[in-house]
Amino acid sequence: MNTSDEEYVEDENGLEDWGSADDCDVIVGTQDSASAAKPPAGRSPGGRRTRVRTASTSKASPDTVDPVMRTTHRTIYTAGRPPWYDSLGQLKEAFVIGICGGSASGKTTVARKIIEELDVPWVVHLSMDSFYKNFTDADREVAARNEFNFDHPDAFDFELLTDTLKKLKMGKQVDVPIYNFNTHSRETYKKQLYGANVVIFEGILAFQNYADLLPLMDLKVFVDTDSDIRLARRLRRDISERGRELEGVLKQYNKFVKPAFEHYIAPSMAHADIIVPRGGENEIALNLIVRHVNTQLQQRGFKHRSKLACSHNGGSPPTSLHILENTPQVRGLHTFIRDKDLPRDQFIFYSERLMRLLIEYALSYLPFKDVVVDTPQGKPYEGRMMDTKKVSICGVSILRAGETMEPAISSVVKNVRLGKILIQTNLDTGEPELYYLRLPRNIKDYHVLLMDATVATGAAAMMAIRILLDHDVSEDQIMLLSLLMAESGVHSVAYAFPKVKIVTTAVDRILNDQFHIVPGIGNFGDRFFGTDTDIIVGTAPTPSPLHEL
Repeated sequence: MNTSDEEYVEDENGLEDWGSADDCDVIVGTQDSASAAKPPAGRSPGGRRTRVRTASTSKASPDTVDPVMRTTHRTIYTAGRPPWYDSLGQLKEAFVIGICGGSASGKTTVARKIIEELDVPWVVHLSMDSFYKNFTDADREVAARNEFNFDHPDAFDFELLTDTLKKLKMGKQVDVPIYNFNTHSRETYKKQLYGANVVIFEGILAFQNYADLLPLMDLKVFVDTDSDIRLARRLRRDISERGRELEGVLKQYNKFVKPAFEHYIAPSMAHADIIVPRGGENEIALNLIVRHVNTQLQQRGFKHRSKLACSHNGGSPPTSLHILENTPQVRGLHTFIRDKDLPRDQFIFYSERLMRLLIEYALSYLPFKDVVVDTPQGKPYEGRMMDTKKVSICGVSILRAGETMEPAISSVVKNVRLGKILIQTNLDTGEPELYYLRLPRNIKDYHVLLMDATVATGAAAMMAIRILLDHDVSEDQIMLLSLLMAESGVHSVAYAFPKVKIVTTAVDRILNDQFHIVPGIGNFGDRFFGTDTDIIVGTAPTPSPLHEL
């Protein structure tokens, strides 16, 4: 059986149970579809699926901080994903590297060395092995006799492969099938990939589908390895690792692998931009590839936080903006929480009161229907209820300040689903970066209440909205909720995403030169969680990695 030269990645930190069978838990980093090509080693005694996290293969230089932080139970990437869209919220396509070559030519080694040398933690590795077709019973019998041709184009689902690669290139979340080579069928669960600035796609027939696949590749690399070396590698791998007999391996090689290489794979070398002799041993060729990709990534970089802060000021309020009526109660709550001398327990108390008013107000903009109910006195009452056939609500918080709004939405919306997105400011560039997200798998079917305590430039809110759109949430089903927003942030979000409803309790007009709202509310997260050490010890202010965005 031929499955190309894939090396499986084992989860070095063990396995963790999923919080929910329907939840997606993604930590930004190098993701590998092939790491799930085997059934997960972890199945709990009750048969529950367990979560496998793959470790980043990026390496840090001696003078930089290790981009991977490991604890007993999880791996966290300390180098986040910078914006992959412009200041108008428009996507910039991922850079796709296609790697083709014969079986056991060293394609996977080349792919992983490119990942290591790129030294960026937002790379996706997509293996063609994940896209073998499901076998019929007759096909399984043929495969058991080593008579099935795994190297023929008809063995692959090119339609699904093309659709998956196209979505990854467009920045979308994808579900990659997991192929079980023991049963010759796809597993019921899938590997979820998201968050790629670079996609490395490799397979024996990666250049075969000329019309659909090749145009998606920005750089095409062919790994050219001597046939004797490839045969020796296959023999060693199939006999020692897969328990096959020498006779069967040679039979399959001569009958299927060698003819397929000569008929399908070798001619596709003509489509390559770069040919790499000797595979992963060719350091000069790999360095050239990495330098080219790094140049492309630098050209695609976006630095637009300052643009957001200065844009759209002074215009009339957008029609998508909805501000809670400034009643004496609302103004009084703002008076409390804006007071810098307010004790933390009172700050939490009055903030939570305002949050609940905000949530209740936001729900009034969701679809309702007229209903008639009978009262205990036996009389009909004409009322209104949320149209549950049209509306399912999911709350998504932008960590960490947005997480403070979760109790409010949970107290108002029964059994609400919750998601989380961690976005932090890069203190060197001032740009938001994505570190972590956890969303329901079927979030596209929900009306999403995106929550952040304050919105200044709108940079973090725009990144979070872009993530939801990448997960196929309709723009008109997203509602951005915030206790306080800056005028420039309102206009930036509304201009980029005009169908997103923006709901807040107040809008301040000014941002200072540090992009903080004036008069503002201070660093909401520090005040709520008590992490503002400057107030505790009376030291000079120091920058927080969780600035208002």
